[in-house]
Amino acid sequence: MPTPIYNMKKLISFILCIAFTLTLCSCGRGLKRFEKSFFDCFDTVSNVVVYDESEKAFEEKYALFHEKADYYSRLFDIYKYDDELVSLKYVNDHAAEAPVKVEKEIIELLKYGKEVYDISGGTVNICMGSVLKIWHEYREEGTRVPETSLLEAANKHTDINALVINETDCTVYFSDSDLSLDVGAIAKGYAAKELTEYAKSELWSSALINLGGNVSTYGMKPDGSKWNVQLENPDENSSEPIKTLSVTDKAVVTSGNYQRYYEVDGKRYCHIIDPKTLMPADEFASVSVICDDSALADALSTALFIMPLDEGRKLINSLGNAEAVWVDKNYNIIE
Repeated sequence: MPTPIYNMKKLISFILCIAFTLTLCSCGRGLKRFEKSFFDCFDTVSNVVVYDESEKAFEEKYALFHEKADYYSRLFDIYKYDDELVSLKYVNDHAAEAPVKVEKEIIELLKYGKEVYDISGGTVNICMGSVLKIWHEYREEGTRVPETSLLEAANKHTDINALVINETDCTVYFSDSDLSLDVGAIAKGYAAKELTEYAKSELWSSALINLGGNVSTYGMKPDGSKWNVQLENPDENSSEPIKTLSVTDKAVVTSGNYQRYYEVDGKRYCHIIDPKTLMPADEFASVSVICDDSALADALSTALFIMPLDEGRKLINSLGNAEAVWVDKNYNIIE
């Protein structure tokens, strides 16, 4: 029986590849390299690599960093309620009844979601939850593809204008009772951006932060070198990266058809849904985006994965501060 596939092995391999490219020695100004992975945020494998004066200093700062990551993970969760926070799950379930008071971080995330909708020409829509929920349920079941009529009915409730954000009162309201949010295309990148700013101002002078493949870097290593980040190869039969980047103050995010998918009758259905066809995008094996902003990189990697190549190139070129690497379904690299 076909089953949904969540490629955690591939993701862990990617993180190990990042770790392998980083220097393993103590160096420069008495700073030592520390790395720690965690598995309890955003339902993925994440890690942070930094240089600090001692293990004690690192552990104390890491505890603060992890607490902040956990906060964003709980806040942006669309599947679980939280006893202490008004999560997006609560918003989805109650915002059509009356405006829901939320934390300012949710307001900022949803405002950004509307910006991304405009930037991508509607390709990335955080109000696609009604459609994406159907695909999530069918992917979990792993045996069928949803009927077109079911998807089309759900798509009638994806108007981003039905998401009403009141910044003054810090509330969220749905003017469509069947509207549902899904922030999967922006949440990890947005959180990585916020965590990077927090770490930069409060914790470490340089770091590589990786939230499940959403990589954000800042500062130089003690020896004056930049961070090395490998672009993951979507070919599951190859362990070789498609490219190694030397970066700092940059984010690197990849979207691919190998990360979350299921198969029916030998055909792969990935988790990234094209809002025009309501079907999984099938243009590329992966798209990686490199830019200054991890939130933007996250959104763009999804948008470019869905768009035809010429449209994607036009979008990336219009921004000026971003670049992309496409890998087609035959694993040819396009830059």
